[in-house]
Amino acid sequence: MAELFSAGWMNRFHEEWNKEKELSDALAEIDFNSTIAYGFEGDDKPVGVIVVQKGKVVKSGAYSGEPVNWDLRASKANWEKWIAKGIGMMGLGMAYTSRKLKFNVGDYGAMIKDPRMAGPFIKSFSVMGRV
Repeated sequence: MAELFSAGWMNRFHEEWNKEKELSDALAEIDFNSTIAYGFEGDDKPVGVIVVQKGKVVKSGAYSGEPVNWDLRASKANWEKWIAKGIGMMGLGMAYTSRKLKFNVGDYGAMIKDPRMAGPFIKSFSVMGRV
C-alpha cells in the first residue's frame, strides 16, 4: 500500500471518491467545488491534495503549493485509526474539539452545520478506508 497521502495514495482516493455516490453525487447536488489538502500535524505543509469540481475529484496527487480551501491535519496514528474504523458525527466533533483533527484552512463550523456537507465529509473517511 502506498504511503498515507502520497501521490499514489491520493490517486487511489480520487478513484474511490468518485465511485462513492453518497459522497460525489451528494456534493454534486450542492455544486461543491473545493481544493482539499491532507497532512500531518506539525508539518509546514500538507502532503496530498484533491481538487473537487461539482462533487467529483478531477485532480489528485502530492501537494505542490496550490491554494486550498481546506487543509486537514492530524497525527498519523489518528488518521490511521479514523481510516480503519471510520468516524461518525460524534467522533468528528470530539476529534475537532480535542484538537486531534485540525482545520488549518476551512470553516469546520459552517461545514458541520450544513448536513449537505457534513454527511459527505464523514463519508470521506470510510472511502479513505478503501484505499
